[in-house]
Amino acid sequence: MATSPDSYPYVTRLDIRYPALEVIDQIVDAVQDRWFNQTLCKVNDSVVRLGVMQGEYHWHKHDDLDEFFYVVEGEFLIDLEDRTIALEPRQGFVVPKGVVHRTRAPEKTVILMVEGAGIVPTGD
Repeated sequence: MATSPDSYPYVTRLDIRYPALEVIDQIVDAVQDRWFNQTLCKVNDSVVRLGVMQGEYHWHKHDDLDEFFYVVEGEFLIDLEDRTIALEPRQGFVVPKGVVHRTRAPEKTVILMVEGAGIVPTGD
């Protein structure tokens, strides 16, 4: 059964929370939302985002930029049109630009994403 944004809104913060030379700490414990995405920092022309989530995201794609996911804790599923990629802690995966996908987390999961600063996480 698909979960719509109306069931529980996605919290997506695109502001860069930490400048260079500052320690990034104590983010995950403060998250109360079921689908939370915070841009942590900028590295050259890319950003590193933290995701804390449980549930499923909608199908979408990014026309111009690749997207990298790295699991810190929990289980993270990436549905592609022809298969599902299951990631466990310390595993990562790149979704190339133009590939339709959706992400799911059956339990509370913490991930890092590295993507071009121009990507809007909801899809193009």
